[in-house]
Amino acid sequence: MKLREILHVSGKPGLFELKASGKNNVIASSLLDGKSTSISSRQPVMSLGDVAIYTLEEEVPLLEIFERMYTREGGPQGVSHKDSREKIETYFGEILPNYDTERVYFSDMKKVIQWYNLLLEKEILNADFFAAEKEERAQAEKAMSETEEQA
Repeated sequence: MKLREILHVSGKPGLFELKASGKNNVIASSLLDGKSTSISSRQPVMSLGDVAIYTLEEEVPLLEIFERMYTREGGPQGVSHKDSREKIETYFGEILPNYDTERVYFSDMKKVIQWYNLLLEKEILNADFFAAEKEERAQAEKAMSETEEQA
């Protein structure tokens, strides 16, 4: 499973794995209970592969943040999204020291931590996952640079 195939559906708990997409809907299965559901194209859906967190210099992709969390924790779950505000903000500051405090809200931090812990619990995040994502990103960058050279 790739990060871009993992969806957050506004108004629904947990995360979903993309199974199929059509013109007017998406079929996804819940990572919480495994049940499949049809999601209307009118309902806000976001791929985790498209999520980035603001820093003072740039936007950092969620994949990189998950990788920093995984490296720091050595794999097992660390902070819970239910911990105190102070603990979560301190942890997030350690993971991404230059995050933009004006545009990254506490609720965003909780959501990132909750997603990370769910993906760990479901054994989706591991060293192989990060290696595969890096390889795919490198291949995409290579293809893009080759296309630019031909133009």
